[in-house]
Amino acid sequence: MFGTVVVGLGIAGLARIRDLMNPMPSSPSEHLKLFGFVSRRNLGKINEAKQISLEDALRSKDIHAAFISTENRSHEETIRTFLEAGKHVLVEYPMALSAKAAHELWEMAERKDKVLHVEHIELLTEEYKQLKKEVAGKDLVKGTLHFTGSVLDEKQAGFPAFSGIARLTWLVDLFGDLTVTSATREEQKENNYSRMTVHFQTAKKKPLTWIEERGPGMRREKKINFCFTSGCLEDFPEAPRSAVGLFMQDQNLFAKKLLGQWDTIGRSPLKYVLLILLGAMEMLRKVLYCKMLLCEGGMFTLLTQAEACLWQMRLAVWSRASGPSQDGDE
Repeated sequence: MFGTVVVGLGIAGLARIRDLMNPMPSSPSEHLKLFGFVSRRNLGKINEAKQISLEDALRSKDIHAAFISTENRSHEETIRTFLEAGKHVLVEYPMALSAKAAHELWEMAERKDKVLHVEHIELLTEEYKQLKKEVAGKDLVKGTLHFTGSVLDEKQAGFPAFSGIARLTWLVDLFGDLTVTSATREEQKENNYSRMTVHFQTAKKKPLTWIEERGPGMRREKKINFCFTSGCLEDFPEAPRSAVGLFMQDQNLFAKKLLGQWDTIGRSPLKYVLLILLGAMEMLRKVLYCKMLLCEGGMFTLLTQAEACLWQMRLAVWSRASGPSQDGDE
């Protein structure tokens, strides 16, 4: 039995407590036992789970693993703290806000022989699984993935390329190697509005566009427009309701790793793909912040085709092997 603690009580943290207290019958999650939760707020108990201090969680010999569900900017420090204390870690994405920090954390986990599992439930949704089936085997002509959502505090969530990495994992898993050709970002700080647009090319030189748009009152929504030689896909295919929740699916994967039931030999190395993605996003952030050229209408044109060719951000492919949407490998 592996004792666990949940750190952070947002939406994800509450879902983690729920699933740890009600494991799926005859699943690996039955080998996990919740000993409490850690929060900055004084909450006492939640659904019979008791609040404990961070210090007690780190010292306790009964706690073997931490579920980290804090704000993005604190992930790195919290992971490091629990690894140093000899605990396994499950963390919501993104694991860190820089590729350098992610490398250090995975190296630390390997040195200490601990599991470091990064949640990417966007690849476990029935919506995505059906979309992947629909796209499989088709020849792309062009495509767009457009995400809208409410305002995010970048100091807490990180730069849009990091907070929106779930959308990028979709594009890479669906279409393979991508090269960034240009990127722009528009900001209207007085209106709390921002829009990041990144243009990619696939290995077959087909254009893909990723848009992250946020503002007050914007509905959280993903829109697609993928055109193939056989026709265009503008709506998500109908997907059945999964019998197992996303967080429970992810929890089962983590438990398998703790139990040694997760043989990574021959599986796709999502761990290394994520490092490459983080590196690419870090470079994109630097370009967007440091190479701003103010143009008419308040639009910042930040990266030209020629500049992109100088550094060629290559995004690795895991879809050639057993992809994470099937096996969740990190």
